[in-house]
Amino acid sequence: MPDLLIELFSEEIPARMQKRAGEDLQKLVTNGLVEAGLTYGSAAVFTTPRRLTLALGDMLAASPRQVEERKGPKADAPEKAIEGFLRGAGLTRDQLEERDTPKGKILFAKIEKPGRPAAEIVAEVLEQTIRNFPWPKSMRWGSGSLKWVRPLHSILCVISDEAGAEVVPLTIDGITAGNTTRGHRFLAPDEIEVSGFEDYQDKLARAFVVLDPAARADTIWHDATNLAFAAGLEVVEDAGLLAEVAGLVEYPVVLMGRIGEDFLGLPPEVLQTSMKEHQKFFSVRNPKSGQIERFITVANRTTADEGATILAGNEKVLGARLSDAKFFWDNDLRSVTTGAGMETWVKALENVTFHNKLGTQAELIDRMATLSRELAPLVGADADEAEKAARVAKADLSSEMVYEFPELQGLMGSYYARRAGMSDAVADAAKDHYAPLGPSDDVPTAPVSIAVALAEKIDKLTGFWAIDEKPTGSKDPFALRRAALGVIRILVENDVSLSLNDVLAQSAEIVGKRDAGRADTADILGFIHDRLKVYLRDQGIRHDVIDACIAMDGSDDLTLLVKRARALSETLKTDDGENLIQGFKRANNILSQAEEADGVEYSFGADPKFAETEAEKDLFAALDKAEAKITPAMAAQDFSTAMAAMAELRGPIDAFFEAVQVNAENPTVRRNRLNLLSRIRTICSAVADLTKLDG
Repeated sequence: MPDLLIELFSEEIPARMQKRAGEDLQKLVTNGLVEAGLTYGSAAVFTTPRRLTLALGDMLAASPRQVEERKGPKADAPEKAIEGFLRGAGLTRDQLEERDTPKGKILFAKIEKPGRPAAEIVAEVLEQTIRNFPWPKSMRWGSGSLKWVRPLHSILCVISDEAGAEVVPLTIDGITAGNTTRGHRFLAPDEIEVSGFEDYQDKLARAFVVLDPAARADTIWHDATNLAFAAGLEVVEDAGLLAEVAGLVEYPVVLMGRIGEDFLGLPPEVLQTSMKEHQKFFSVRNPKSGQIERFITVANRTTADEGATILAGNEKVLGARLSDAKFFWDNDLRSVTTGAGMETWVKALENVTFHNKLGTQAELIDRMATLSRELAPLVGADADEAEKAARVAKADLSSEMVYEFPELQGLMGSYYARRAGMSDAVADAAKDHYAPLGPSDDVPTAPVSIAVALAEKIDKLTGFWAIDEKPTGSKDPFALRRAALGVIRILVENDVSLSLNDVLAQSAEIVGKRDAGRADTADILGFIHDRLKVYLRDQGIRHDVIDACIAMDGSDDLTLLVKRARALSETLKTDDGENLIQGFKRANNILSQAEEADGVEYSFGADPKFAETEAEKDLFAALDKAEAKITPAMAAQDFSTAMAAMAELRGPIDAFFEAVQVNAENPTVRRNRLNLLSRIRTICSAVADLTKLDG
């Protein structure tokens, strides 16, 4: 079976677009071929800055012959109806077949579609793919109408098998498909003729082109870490930068340069951010001091002087960039160590709008400070420290460094707070109060940081709820889902127990003083519970288990709620736990039906002296034993012990239903047994609302 090789060769494709473009090429071509009846055995896609490559293996040499059966009108239908059917089918009257059906004689047509050669199908599909390629941005050049991300130079499209290689006949806007490509722009720019994928890959390798982006990334990382290790240093890991740089070169050559002595005193994060954002350099640090001392750059070619000229140029440009950073750093330090210090920056935020309905950044800081003071005793923080930390946490928004590098906000604040003589707790809170920004980020763990981080997120939720800017559908412009998840993770992962209802009410009152409106705190708590379901579902806890725990009193204490849900989830994974739920539901259903029919509530008076069977007596004893364990366990918030005691009821409840008829003829016995079922419901419901569970 033949193989197919496609290469679209152009000017440099932006690194950020390459991965998606490769996926789109594979999807569009393979879907189009399959729809046309041309199947294949394997597919692989490769990208470099100048080419998108797709290789298909074991493709059919031609699409199979197809026979389509089409139902027509009745045999005695009007002539015009039959003629219309014949035109659509492309047949004559004598080619139709009459069949007897329950509705009479019906005409049927068999339409045969002959197979088509692979080259013909590939040409059609590839032209459609190129003309309709979904680039985020594209351009036209010359006098043609074709759009591509950058000018498209050539199309390589060959079908190869044991007999040789065939060029697919295709011309698009004056570009005719062929069997040639080009190697590295500088090191091997001549045309290369290829006969198939293996030949293509081998010849490109000899022409200084590493086709596989993963192989380029591996080469870069291997060579970079070896260079750093030889100097007693280490490369700062950055997967995103590695992928981007691998998309900037076809033949990676790793070089290590030096950072000027004048700049080594800058914070490591400043050096790393400046080099990454402006130069696409990897940072190289001293593992003993943590200081960034050198950089790694990746050239796209070898040179006679082994990269010395390239390094000299990069070091010169980097020096200019870092001179700016040092200027900002020095200016900021003078601001915080002289005069009013960071208070001047905070005052400047009076002129910076946070939201037109929620006021300025300075007003936000006032709200955060007030709420942080209220939260401090609940999380074990000093109230004065928490308030002070909240007042300076966003001060660095006025700094020159954060103006230049917004991604350093908070982090620079921690440096400036320390230089201003503030405590480590206050400085750490400036750095940590935005966290966590993503699901993999660490949460703040220091008490003052916890208080300020919670205040920042809770104020955001109550503020935007007060002005009716809640998330709708997939739209969440103010990242309120992230804020809710942050509240959940900070509380749960730090084992902080508090009433979220009370905290939300306090925050809503603080926000309401600005006449922004009163937030519906019950709605906010429901929103947080929805985020909690996602958070716990990712940990393998079923949604109905979470609902069963949310239905209980105290569900605004997220830490206890999660402990309850985890304990119930573990209990349900056991046979006793799962079967107990069935017994509970049976008891609850019988009891509910009897209460509805009798118009009374059976909730008191079960007495073992009216028990007629051993199964009844055993259940009375088991319930007494379980209640004696569950009540103190729940009081101590020991959910695991309470759940285990509840699961022990499985056997006695099963035995009771096997041996006892609840609706006995004796009304006293019946009432006693219904009250016994009520004890089952009461004791089990003290642990969780088991009626919410599926099954």
